[in-house]
Amino acid sequence: MKFTIKTTINTAAKNIYDAWLSSDGHTKMTGGEATASKVIGDDFTTWDGYISGKNLALDENKRIVQSWRSSEFDEADEDSQIEVILAENNGITELTLHHTNLPEGEDHYRGGWDEHYFQPMKAFFENRN
Repeated sequence: MKFTIKTTINTAAKNIYDAWLSSDGHTKMTGGEATASKVIGDDFTTWDGYISGKNLALDENKRIVQSWRSSEFDEADEDSQIEVILAENNGITELTLHHTNLPEGEDHYRGGWDEHYFQPMKAFFENRN
């Protein structure tokens, strides 16, 4: 199963990229405890360990590819993958998220991205600009 969602955030792509790949920044922009790194191959966790994965590819300020799984996945389930694409225009960034290889029936993550990422991120960056 897979889906693509988009949102617009009133901040530079660099700000999103840096926060996404920083333990402190990720925690602050989502409100959930996170560990993160800007190194390909490093592990990450978000939302107090509910989500975990690994950095697979990084294109500074433009693209983040990570393996991704939640604690709800069955042990036998493969990791899913997220690709975050950042396209900035005049200080406003369109964020496109491709989430692929999800276990069947896990469409609820689509709403989770908006509720637990996009809405808190918009509020966080709006208050910083």
